[in-house]
Amino acid sequence: MAATYTMPVQVLIDELGRLPGIGPKSAQRIAFHLLKVSTDDVNRLAHALTDAKAKVRFCERCWNIADGELCPICLDGRRDSAVVCVVEEARDVVALERTGEFRGTYHVLLGAMSPLEGIGPEQLKIKELFARIDAEGISEVILCTNPNTEGEVTAMYLARMLKPFGIRVTRIASGLPVGGDLEYADELTLGRALEGRREVS
Repeated sequence: MAATYTMPVQVLIDELGRLPGIGPKSAQRIAFHLLKVSTDDVNRLAHALTDAKAKVRFCERCWNIADGELCPICLDGRRDSAVVCVVEEARDVVALERTGEFRGTYHVLLGAMSPLEGIGPEQLKIKELFARIDAEGISEVILCTNPNTEGEVTAMYLARMLKPFGIRVTRIASGLPVGGDLEYADELTLGRALEGRREVS
């Protein structure tokens, strides 16, 4: 008969295993690490989780993460609000900001279109992007979705839907590996991709 964990340990492993990128072995390793560290360390982690969940929300303008109504980028009056970079997730904003190349604003879709997973335009913050164009005098939208199948599908859909607005629509240049994620790209690669963006027909 296989050995089993006590119920509290198994519940902890199961909950950790529900996190993205954490498989059964990793969940088990993290659980046993948490059981070995001090109660203070565990309490600090628990407090960080509950505090972040209670205080962090989405920016009412661009859907980046924020601790108030607007994120720090939307609050920065030095940013060029006429140029908007569209990304899939808030972590992509952080990756692009590290390049120091972009001085416009952002719009976070909170995902990418994926018909196999039942994610269409309605599940993303696309209509919110369209609402910003006239209201904010946007003249260029940079499509900066990930260079994978879902990101490309999302970019092509947005390019088609943005055409009637009569604004410049660009896509980041290659230089990012196909199938890769923005958050793992280095600053130089991302900077070159931004500089070499192209018109989307």
